[in-house]
Amino acid sequence: MFSKILVANRGEIALRVIRACREMGIQSVAVYSEADADSLHVRFADQAVRIGPAPSLKSYLDYRRIIATAEISGAEAIHPGYGFLAENAEFAEMCEESGFTFIGPSPESITIMGDKALAKKTMTDAGVPVTPGSDGIIKDLNEARQIAEEVGFPVIIKASAGGGGKGMRLARTSEALESAFELARAEAISAFSSSDLYLEKFIKNPRHVEVQILADSYGDVIHLGERDCSIQRRHQKLIEESPSLAVTPEIRKKLGDSAVLGAKKANYRGAGTIEFLLDKDGNYHFMEMNTRIQVEHPVTEMVTGIDLIKQQILVAAGEHLSIKQEDIIITGHAIECRINAENPDNNFLPAPGLIETFHVPGGMGVRVDTHAYDGYVIPPQYDSLIAKLIVYGENRNDAINKAKSALTEFIVEGIPTTISFHLAVMNNKQFISGDFSTSFIEEEFTFGK
Repeated sequence: MFSKILVANRGEIALRVIRACREMGIQSVAVYSEADADSLHVRFADQAVRIGPAPSLKSYLDYRRIIATAEISGAEAIHPGYGFLAENAEFAEMCEESGFTFIGPSPESITIMGDKALAKKTMTDAGVPVTPGSDGIIKDLNEARQIAEEVGFPVIIKASAGGGGKGMRLARTSEALESAFELARAEAISAFSSSDLYLEKFIKNPRHVEVQILADSYGDVIHLGERDCSIQRRHQKLIEESPSLAVTPEIRKKLGDSAVLGAKKANYRGAGTIEFLLDKDGNYHFMEMNTRIQVEHPVTEMVTGIDLIKQQILVAAGEHLSIKQEDIIITGHAIECRINAENPDNNFLPAPGLIETFHVPGGMGVRVDTHAYDGYVIPPQYDSLIAKLIVYGENRNDAINKAKSALTEFIVEGIPTTISFHLAVMNNKQFISGDFSTSFIEEEFTFGK
């Protein structure tokens, strides 16, 4: 087992990894930019090193500074968290070449699953259902038009190197295809420095369901059930829950089996998530794989009782999975609300600044993952996530009621947050009924239009 791990991230996920290290008797090294000098992950790590100025490119995205810090600090492994370098194959390879264990999958697996077109082919080869569309990269608009006519409109154009909802354009008709193609390509070049696009049949009003998997270096792979991530705005997840009301035991087994098959085909190691679109008839289609720990991993931890960060570390250290598929028992219901420093009344405009008051809720089944506190200044350079509220109940109604209570107790003053939005969702009849899709925000809330 490692004696020291460097955490190549910031905020709540860095603090989450640091806590897991402490509980495992492993020393932690935090890295931070000038803007994060007062963040809690800096305070609670065993060692903290400033690696550069506020801009990410000169700090959290600077491979060489992070590797150099690992060398100087005496760390043996590097945990990337999520975002930044977590799904960067070049960084993972550099870690290994420099003698550090990358706590994540191999560079090869990251490359395969990071290329959306290649990932789709890998899943097809594994026998996993995929959305009808192009077999790989679209050469030009003419090919896109031909495939679109074959699968039928509407279709969606996606950046092969994409993520986070960027580089995606919907074309409902043949006339709209050219504009969608050009816009998607321009955004793909801008966001990912790649013009590669692929095309899929657009599935109307699906559920977005993802399966958590764990894999060791010896070919053993298990799944830990699904999370429903359908409450999203512009392809950005806002609320996640587990299990999904839309998933029957039969569908759950099929989803889990497909996720395991796909992970094995990609020779995957570590924690990962395979995402699917589920239609109203119970048909599911592979969408993408996230080769890292997810923002929403706590809901799976709450319903399974398994610490996913610790499992990541154990597997990276070369240990066999100590958990068998039959050991995974889903009990109760968990919901996660992402609390962002954003103004939902102003089109979710980011609102960095000074937190004057910060009071987190408590009680049985209430968990808050955060790096914020009274007097903390949210820097404008990074993601607006300041906390994750996770609640656990005996059933979904119990979890919703706990979420309502906890959100009412959650006090943040000095900046606008999305707390009021989450309360509105928890009180929404359509959400409470469980009958919703990825179009929920646009259909139920005027600011989603």
